Amino acid sequence: MRKTTLVAAGAALVLTLTACSTSGTAEPAGAGNQTQANGGGLLASPFTDAIQLASASKQGTEKSKSAKFTMEGSAAGQTVSATGAMAFDGANTRFSMTSTAAGETTEMRMVDKVMYIKLPAEEQKQMGTDKSWAKISADGTDPVSQALGASLSQSAEQSDPSKMLDQISKAGRIVSSDQTELNGEQVNHYKVELDIAKAIDQFTGSVPAAARDKLTDMLKGKDIKIPAELWLNKDNLPVQVTMDQGPMMQALGAPAGDAKFTMKYSDWGTQVDVSAPPADQVVDLGELMKKAGR
Repeated sequence: MRKTTLVAAGAALVLTLTACSTSGTAEPAGAGNQTQANGGGLLASPFTDAIQLASASKQGTEKSKSAKFTMEGSAAGQTVSATGAMAFDGANTRFSMTSTAAGETTEMRMVDKVMYIKLPAEEQKQMGTDKSWAKISADGTDPVSQALGASLSQSAEQSDPSKMLDQISKAGRIVSSDQTELNGEQVNHYKVELDIAKAIDQFTGSVPAAARDKLTDMLKGKDIKIPAELWLNKDNLPVQVTMDQGPMMQALGAPAGDAKFTMKYSDWGTQVDVSAPPADQVVDLGELMKKAGR
């Protein structure tokens, strides 16, 4: 597999899972909250406390565990975009998406803790394989799976909206809120600030164990605030989320630059059917790269 394709796939995957984990789902607030008419529904007044927001949102997470999404982001001067659908189920989270990064368009699926990356015909020829899909397993024994598999699995689990809600309740605060219109829909708009120092373990949970301690040490004692914005509909389901991870990336020594994304959601509760590619069309990525001398 060409390095650019692997990098592109990895960049899109990381940004998308991070973006997904930023979302929160919820049921409408209690009857005591102010409401306003919204096309036959009622839009509750915005929450003013991050813990209350997270608590109320978790109620809906158990009911609306899937959605379609689009994502646009940038990191280190590279633009990444993706479209797909995801079903949130902890370690068993599954999704399918098509991403574009570094000039490469890549189709990816995650099923049963295994990541599948589609190989373009040109790459199949270059890598000397007739298989159209390469896989990375969370429990794989090859070097690539051992290096990336567990991280991908943990990242997928982190993509459950409830994980981000935990981050908000432990490390976040609502900077401001208002009611506005987005794409013709009345929404509650929140500006949130996440204080990494208050929950470092949650921000490093998807990092491979070998690097986690070092990363934790690099973040300790630093005043790092991550700004995010959420637009939630009358059911407190996210329709759009933005986040700027630039402050954290710079604290880790990355060059100054963008590390932002915008995630848009639709069709919450939609049926998400993702299946593994036919077994005879799949090759282990580690074996493929070893065969190619990479």
